[in-house]
Amino acid sequence: MDAFYASVEQRDRPELRGRPVIVGGNPGGRGVVSAASYEARRFGVHSAMPIGRAARLCPEAVFLPVDMDKYTRASGEIMTLLSEYSPLLEPISVDEAFVDVTGTQRLLGPALEVARTIKGRLRAEIGLTASAGVAPNKFLAKLASDLQKPDGLVVVKPGEEADFLRDLPIERLWGVGRVTARDLRAMGIETIGQLARVPAGVLAKRFGKWGALLHELAYGRDDRPVEPFAAPKSMGAEETFAEDTRDLQELRRTLLAQAERVARELRAEGYAGRTVTLKLRFADFQTITRSLTGEATQDGLEIFRRAFALLERVTRVKRVRLIGVSVSGLIGGGSAQLSLFSETSARRDRVARAADRLARRFGDRALIPASLLAPPQRR
Repeated sequence: MDAFYASVEQRDRPELRGRPVIVGGNPGGRGVVSAASYEARRFGVHSAMPIGRAARLCPEAVFLPVDMDKYTRASGEIMTLLSEYSPLLEPISVDEAFVDVTGTQRLLGPALEVARTIKGRLRAEIGLTASAGVAPNKFLAKLASDLQKPDGLVVVKPGEEADFLRDLPIERLWGVGRVTARDLRAMGIETIGQLARVPAGVLAKRFGKWGALLHELAYGRDDRPVEPFAAPKSMGAEETFAEDTRDLQELRRTLLAQAERVARELRAEGYAGRTVTLKLRFADFQTITRSLTGEATQDGLEIFRRAFALLERVTRVKRVRLIGVSVSGLIGGGSAQLSLFSETSARRDRVARAADRLARRFGDRALIPASLLAPPQRR
């Protein structure tokens, strides 16, 4: 989809159409941009930019808070529409999916016509524009869909992969970020076509297994199948503080609240996870992550214990701007074992599920750990 969050807001509020819209919160706050309309992007605003900087670049923008319930509903409508064209539908985010129409073309027509039909229906029935890529594999389809936003449609025919990729900058390759691009440029490689001419052995020697994959991608090769209803890889929560802090108790309280929130989401979706990851972003915007792997858990206290253990290992010389916790290595919750095979652990699980029911009925703060309550004021 095109600037999804911002486009949903413009769809629902006609007075915002044609105006720069930035989703992410108060321009005087310390969060980041979640989405920017194309009108705002012309001023240099982009996702993940500090909201304050976005306000300086585009002071006339309309700033809106994130409304995930609204965007999730729109996403559900989009995925339902896409599922009508193939059972092989793989959502990769709230606003993006792969659809394999190989087996339905005899019934629905060529892939290009299917893409045009889908784009037309998204506009007419859901009120949103989308950019589509039609190609022999996932890598090329994703790349093609990004080339002519907004409302674009790019086709890569079988046999034309090399011509399509030849003149594109190396940053267009999946997984090539700033560091890899810098290393490739140090080798004299600026375009995907130049990368394709480098022997696979040379790339493997320089980048290891990643080098071999780069060589395959440079030729437009990708044998990953479309995997319908793929399980999430992780679940997490993060928060940007109103003011940078190194107060351990504030970090601890925030981490505990996040751990409880993630655990509730895990239980709701029927998952448990083995790896807990702590994320810290400091005042200078340096970001670090630390991970700890153990038995699969969906217990908020256990997630917190692992995350806090990681936090205690970090030298807190600098003030913290953002803290987050995530759980990965997910397995189905029904096969997850409690971290302690004891009555205490089972009782804690029953209490957690009772709290989940209260949260669904009365809101997230219906029942919270006492340590999350503000300390009483001394007189």
